Formats: sequence, C-alpha cells, structure tokens
Amino acid sequence: MARAAAEAAEQAGAEVRLRKVHELAPKEAIESNEGWSRHALETQDVPEASLEDLEWADVLVLGSPTRYGLPTAQLKQFIDTTGPLWAQGKLVNKVATSFTSTGTAHGGQETTITAINNTFYHWGAIIVPPGYADPIQFQAGNPYGASHISNNGANPPGETELAAVRFQTRRATEIGAALKRGMAAAS
Repeated sequence: MARAAAEAAEQAGAEVRLRKVHELAPKEAIESNEGWSRHALETQDVPEASLEDLEWADVLVLGSPTRYGLPTAQLKQFIDTTGPLWAQGKLVNKVATSFTSTGTAHGGQETTITAINNTFYHWGAIIVPPGYADPIQFQAGNPYGASHISNNGANPPGETELAAVRFQTRRATEIGAALKRGMAAAS
C-alpha cells in the first residue's frame, strides 16, 4: 500500500521519499512469521525515516499495520521522537493522511487510523481523509483512510485497496499543492 501511495503521489507531480520506520522487534520474532519475514526482506533497501524527512515534506502519508486497534510500536516510537519538530512548529500546516492494514476483519482499522490522526492534531497538521469523495470509496468502505484485511499476511492488498490508497494520496497531494500555492500567493 505504501508503494502504491508513493506512485500515486509521483503521478500527481510530487517529489516523494518512501520511508520505513526502524524495526524494534527481535530478529527471532520476525523470522517466526513468514509474512513479516518476507516483508522485511522486500523492504530491506527502503531507507529509514528521519525527522529531516518530516521537516522536508509538505504532505505526510503515514501507514501502519494494526496492533490491537493501534498503530505499531515501531511507528509510535518514531512519532515519539518528533517533539523537537513539534516544539519548533515545523509540523504545523503539513497536510497529513493515514492508512492501515489489519490481520482480521474488524481488527481495528478505524481506531488505528484515528490514533495516527491524533498525532496530526497535536502537530497542527491538516488532516485529509478520503471520505466518500471518489466512487472507489463506496467499494473500499472506509472514509477514515485506506485499509486492508491481510488475513495475517496471507492476502496482499487487492486492486480495490490499492485504488483507495492511490485516491487518498492523490487527494492529499492535490490539497497540499493547492495550500502551498495559496500560502505563496498570500506572502
């Protein structure tokens, strides 16, 4: 889903930095789960996110698997390092949106997305949900943010989920560009 979001942002004219957060789980835990192990291998060349990446970006698209209806500890730990940027007001007026994937149906998709968005509120970011602003959302069914049920890693995202995250990212990118133009015109 993150790669689909990055591709959609690029197609909308954005310069993109695809990043992952630092892995906190022990190697043994990752290796004991085939899907997690495969994902770690597939993303081994993706750079880790830094505070500089957040400061650089005009639009932030954060995604996280769900853990008991919350974002992962890995994403939360990264978010917890953003205090210096927050204190300096460097996250204010960033356009932000979030997406998730759960292992099971009713696994906390909306709560995970709103938990990520709670951080955006504190940053002073401008949250852009997908809402039902595109026909794909009536198929995807989640106005809070794109989401996917992976059946504990057995099912990759299908075209509906990928189309939903692409739409959501395009929407956030277009709104971010419009805000930037408006702020530049007001200066």
